[in-house]
This record gives sequence, C-alpha cells and structure tokens, in this order.
Amino acid sequence: MGLDKMVALASRLFFLGAFLLLGFALLEKVANTSGYTIMELYRRSDRMLEGAVVLLVFVIAIQLREIRDQLKRRS
Repeated sequence: MGLDKMVALASRLFFLGAFLLLGFALLEKVANTSGYTIMELYRRSDRMLEGAVVLLVFVIAIQLREIRDQLKRRS
C-alpha cells in the first residue's frame, strides 16, 4: 500500500470519526437538557465537539496537501 492510499484512508477515517463525535455531542447535549447523560466519560458535550474539530482540522490539512501536490504535478 502506497503512501497516497494510506493518507487517503486516514483522511476518510478522521472524517468519519469527526462526524461520529459530532453526532454523539449533539445526542449528549439533548440528553443533558433533560437531565440525563449518555457517556459518563464526557459529561460535557463541548469536549466531544472539540475532538471533532481537531479531527476535521487534520482532514482539512491533509486535503490541502493533496491539492497542492496535484497542482505541482500539473505544472
């Protein structure tokens, strides 16, 4: 497996993970408004939201790197 395929796979996994964390954060926020919690580890949904943002920043960085490499190849 080449480096390009591994980077693309990592990007997809981070993207999926970010949206899963976003979904859990929204679900936890709804549960917290009614006085319940879903995950004991993250009682505050904003911590999960921070994790999702961190993963999305990595995805954006990887995508920008791929775009830059493709533009260099065309030139």
